[in-house]
Amino acid sequence: VFTAGPLSVEVPVSVSGQPSPSQWSAILEGSAPVRTQPVSLFSPASSSVGVYTLHMRVETHGGVKSHVLGEFTLLCNPWCQADSVFLKSEDLRNEYIRNDIGLLFKGCPNNIDSQPWSFDQYEKGILDICMKLLQLSPQSQADARKDLLNRNSPVYISRVISAMVNCQDDKGVLMGNWSGKYNDGVNPSTWSGSADILWKWSETQFSPVRYGQCWVFAAVMCTVMRALGIPTRVVTNFNSAHDTNANMVIEEYYSEKGEKLSISKDRIWNFHVWVESWMKRPDLDGDYDGWQVLDPTPQETSAGMYRCGPAAVKAVHEQKVSAPYDVPFVYAEVNADVRKIIIRDGKILETSVDKDRVGTLICTKRPGPAMLMQDITSEYKTEMGNILFQLEMVDVPLKDSLKW
Repeated sequence: VFTAGPLSVEVPVSVSGQPSPSQWSAILEGSAPVRTQPVSLFSPASSSVGVYTLHMRVETHGGVKSHVLGEFTLLCNPWCQADSVFLKSEDLRNEYIRNDIGLLFKGCPNNIDSQPWSFDQYEKGILDICMKLLQLSPQSQADARKDLLNRNSPVYISRVISAMVNCQDDKGVLMGNWSGKYNDGVNPSTWSGSADILWKWSETQFSPVRYGQCWVFAAVMCTVMRALGIPTRVVTNFNSAHDTNANMVIEEYYSEKGEKLSISKDRIWNFHVWVESWMKRPDLDGDYDGWQVLDPTPQETSAGMYRCGPAAVKAVHEQKVSAPYDVPFVYAEVNADVRKIIIRDGKILETSVDKDRVGTLICTKRPGPAMLMQDITSEYKTEMGNILFQLEMVDVPLKDSLKW
């Protein structure tokens, strides 16, 4: 009997046969009557990720006896072809599941800084903490049975983790801070590994750890996803757009003298860091399996929570902005037009559009032992066009321009 929270699966032990690909199986190994006989247990690839308690019930003519055999944690399996996270290449499995060290890229395109990071997915207690992170999610707290049933999908799991790495809506791991003042916590630049952060979260009864910024959020999420068996890598986007009004355009307002005005909340960051996880996307029409963008840094809400993804990288590349989850936001991060608007007395004097400024370089660590950068810009973007300038000496009220 396999039990995970409110879920329970009863499996009779077969004396022979092959495991079923679609349901739990238990097969007796060997037929000779000996004191100890091994039983092989098999879970289908569609099983839910979680912590299970294993019971054995023995029925004889003399009665029924039950024994608790212990607990085990069931993960996704990128080595199993039937699993939604199956990754064919052994080299890539070694890099994106087994490797516990990596590189994070920061800075700007002309001055890239690489920071080593220890993902620590094998450190003591980390897997248990990752499972606790799932159990404390709002989805699990609201309906544990439904949450467990949904945990057979890496799409669902990754969306939960994206929200739980930050603490905006839940008992998440990290609190963000971009103020430059960290007296009551840790400067985000001080962290060099995920274990210290996850241990601290657990030791403080799941109080948010202070503080993180984008690369810290992403690195911790990479640790959790690799621990759960989902191939994951950390990605940096240089000149990353933050589109706050969902129009996939970054508006910048200036006075006649070139002073930038605080009319628009849109921003372009020197760099922004997220993760990609490898999985099938049966929820999407067409072939959008493969790398999916997930961003735990709290920027904008998605369906009422601070989370982002999984957004198929292929959908971003193909500009399929109707695809879930959060493809338009990710598309704007790497490919938004920048509209520069010069105003005087609340009226537009001139506009220009730069199509090349955003998403200058998108990169990750190259697979293998060498600590090198891999340029993956072409996986997100088509060939960049020329800068388009539109000079319009027109007398348009500013309030009308905001409707563009």
